[in-house]
Amino acid sequence: MNQDFAAVNAELEARGFSRWVFKLERIKALLDLLGNPERAFRAIHITGTNGKTTTARMIESLLRAHGLRTGRYTSPHLKSITERISIDGEFISEEDFVRVYREVAPLAELADQRYDETLTYFDITTALAFAAFADAPVDVGVIEVGLGGETDATNVLGAEVAVITPIGLDHTEWLGDRVEDIADMKAGIIHKGATLVTAEQEPEALEPLLRRSAQVGATVMREGKDFGVTERYLAFGGQVLTLQGIGERYEEVFVPLHGAHQAQNATIALAAVESLLGAGLDAEVVREGFAQVTSPGRMERVRTAPTVLLDVAHNPHGMAATVKAVGEEFGFERLIVVIGVVADKDVEGMLELLEPITDQLIVTRSQNPRAMAPAKIARFAEDIMGEERVQIEASLPEAIELAVERAEEAAGITLGASGVLITGSAYLVGEARTLLVRD
Repeated sequence: MNQDFAAVNAELEARGFSRWVFKLERIKALLDLLGNPERAFRAIHITGTNGKTTTARMIESLLRAHGLRTGRYTSPHLKSITERISIDGEFISEEDFVRVYREVAPLAELADQRYDETLTYFDITTALAFAAFADAPVDVGVIEVGLGGETDATNVLGAEVAVITPIGLDHTEWLGDRVEDIADMKAGIIHKGATLVTAEQEPEALEPLLRRSAQVGATVMREGKDFGVTERYLAFGGQVLTLQGIGERYEEVFVPLHGAHQAQNATIALAAVESLLGAGLDAEVVREGFAQVTSPGRMERVRTAPTVLLDVAHNPHGMAATVKAVGEEFGFERLIVVIGVVADKDVEGMLELLEPITDQLIVTRSQNPRAMAPAKIARFAEDIMGEERVQIEASLPEAIELAVERAEEAAGITLGASGVLITGSAYLVGEARTLLVRD
């Protein structure tokens, strides 16, 4: 990391990550000063509880396969903030990140003077992404919501396609503790004349989406009604799908990612691209786009013998998909789970889901200051799994080393039947990936 980039990181972090009142006036003021770069490209806007980043990656890959220049903005990052901003499938360089920041920062200070609360870390990175996309320039921006939807900094786009992945409980301290309240907030990204592409939702989540769509005159495309996965079978390194799109059926589509939830993400991504470009895409181009998809830290195999999987599941909704994928696609006879979570998450809900597939749980923490103390996680885990299955390791490197040792000890069961799953938060998985993967 060069010194200028490190200094920019420090300046961004000093702004803080949240605020008391969520309103769009600050980000709008900054974008006005920048000449409204968010108007320089078409946009697909994505919210939901889980699957947003992978869906964004799939959409981007499909658009690029169709010859379009893309910008992708997702969060959080696993290792470097540059991962949040991609142009044509490549992360922005540290040098370009610093250059764009130096253009935006003086105008951010001007905007700050107008309000009691300053622009946040996420506000600034959102402005940086839009400015970088306008400078490139890109044809289409694929933009992931940071939190919620209606009052999120990204919701200045008025995007022509709004994508909503499955909705469950998460971030309840900000969004509410009822699914319908969370859905109501996420519905805020549906704007006048837009097309809504939504995953299958529980009735209490679907109703606010349909109500908002009716209010603004949006076209609604629903998984299971207008598009969906009609066939799925496992293949080496991923899965092969038959996808019913909005206008056409696409067969023998290889997706190099694991889990039924990734098949769902794929059909949503396809419907979003069809909504933007027109139904009835070239099947070979669609296959090409999906074959090139990557999604680091999402059921990612980073080692074999024993198999080590990384997954960013950080709430019960996401953990249910992870547990299902591990059971369906890997068939471990013995699984060692390394877990660390952020303090505001439903750790009991995640542990209850992990219990049936976990032979030993190693509790640790990331270096993030909001990480829950391992001793607290362990108390919950002991109640759910029993003391004999739970062990604390204060540092992640030691936890990974122990997990691999325990998996190797059991490797004699059957070749390949022992594995390690590292999960619980994007922060933990990001640090684990730094230790285990050479990019």
